[in-house]
Amino acid sequence: MSKGHRSQIKRERNKTNRDTRPQAHAKYVRLSDTKARIVLEQIKGKDVKTATAILTYSPRYAAEVIGKVLKSAIANAENNLGMDVSKLYVQDVVANQGPTMKRVRPRAQGRAYKILKRTSHISVILNER
Repeated sequence: MSKGHRSQIKRERNKTNRDTRPQAHAKYVRLSDTKARIVLEQIKGKDVKTATAILTYSPRYAAEVIGKVLKSAIANAENNLGMDVSKLYVQDVVANQGPTMKRVRPRAQGRAYKILKRTSHISVILNER
C-alpha cells in the first residue's frame, strides 16, 4: 500500500500518466463545431508544414481560428518540449460543442424566433514522426 495522503498519491499517479504530446486548445470559439470539423478533417495526419499551408489558403473562417491553434501547438512543442518542428505532424484534432447562446428575434404575427449562436472548443494535438 502506498504511503502518504490521498492527494499526494493522486498527484504522483497523475505525473506518471500525463500526456506528453504537444497540444493547444481554443475554448469558447464563436464557431459551430460542425463547421470546425470540416476544416480539421483536412489537416489530420498531415505534417505541420502542409497543414499550415492548407489552413492559410482555405477560404473558411474556421481555418483562420484553427491556424492560430496549430501555431500555438507548434510553439508549445518547440519551446516547452524541445521538439524538432520539421518532424512534427498533426496526430489528433477535436472540435467539441461549447455552450450555446440563445437569442430571440421577432417574426411575423407576433411570434418569437429562437436563434442559437453556437460555440466550440477546438484542440490540436501534435506528435513526432
